[in-house]
Amino acid sequence: MGEPLRIGMVGAGKISGAYLDTLERLENVTLTAVTDLDQERAAAVAARVPGTAVAGSVAKLVARPDVDAVLNLTIPAVHADVALAALAAGKHVYGEKPLAATREEADRMLAAAGAGGLRIGCAPDTVLGTGVQTARKAVDDGLIGAPVAATAFMTTAGHERWHPDPEFYYRRGGGPLLDMGPYYLSALVHLLGPVITVTGAGSRPRDEREIGSGPRAGERFAVEVDTHVTGILRHANGALTTLVMSFDIQAARLPRIEVHGTGGSLSVPDPNGFDGTVELHRGTGEWETLPVTAGYVGAGRGTGLADLAESLAGDRPHRASAELARHVLDIMLTLLDSARQGRALPVESVCRKPEPVRH
Repeated sequence: MGEPLRIGMVGAGKISGAYLDTLERLENVTLTAVTDLDQERAAAVAARVPGTAVAGSVAKLVARPDVDAVLNLTIPAVHADVALAALAAGKHVYGEKPLAATREEADRMLAAAGAGGLRIGCAPDTVLGTGVQTARKAVDDGLIGAPVAATAFMTTAGHERWHPDPEFYYRRGGGPLLDMGPYYLSALVHLLGPVITVTGAGSRPRDEREIGSGPRAGERFAVEVDTHVTGILRHANGALTTLVMSFDIQAARLPRIEVHGTGGSLSVPDPNGFDGTVELHRGTGEWETLPVTAGYVGAGRGTGLADLAESLAGDRPHRASAELARHVLDIMLTLLDSARQGRALPVESVCRKPEPVRH
């Protein structure tokens, strides 16, 4: 193995801890610098990871010679700004989802990367774990026959119950679809391939929400996006997915993802996690648990960054790619457009199914 990919982290908020847990045990990436609007948070990361420097700004971090790639953990509204600054400085980028807030921002990012011969990776990398990858292998191997339909449900009462600063979930670039949709849609593209048309509906039952925890508990804030979105997705292979993403459901017993085919059905674990039980029903008899047959074992947030580093060393495409993230973003934005217009709309972007992770 060559020298590890040197990482500069932008954003040291809540999600950064999960990435640090993974980065600390990976051999092909190493954290060298960090910056955050709150310098105390940046300093806390530097104290946790010896040898990590605190940069005073994004501009200073991307200019550092000891940074090969930027890990972008900022809020969705500035994902593109940070990524474009990194690309302009000649750095690869791996960012949190969604890729950008708009198609135009995403296209500028892809164009800048292409012009500079650089890579862009994007979460979620949960789809590279054993849960979704074992399910994908079952579909690819024909264990359910030809795929016919899928269901995908993400229901919660809202992130303000647990997040101390939840406003960004309810502003431009937020909402249940743009926040949680990337997990489900990335998994569905892995399982069934790209989406070609969507039909959507959305609602916003409340104009205000109340923070439920932390030092600001009790404060109210405005809701600017739809908080319940539902839709029908038609995949290029003909399968239809029913999707529900909601911050307005108090409790539910809905499955996360199920895939149904001409010869059986598959229960897929939560795509917000890396592992979990995959169950198969062959049309008769009982549900059976499938053994782990694919995926990165013991994966965590940051596995996609390690896959990116490995792909650079091996000169192969990385799996948590900007092309996949761009298609997922387009699906989500087209679904919201469909909800506003009240009609089915085509998804203009295309992408190939990423390469599977096989043992």
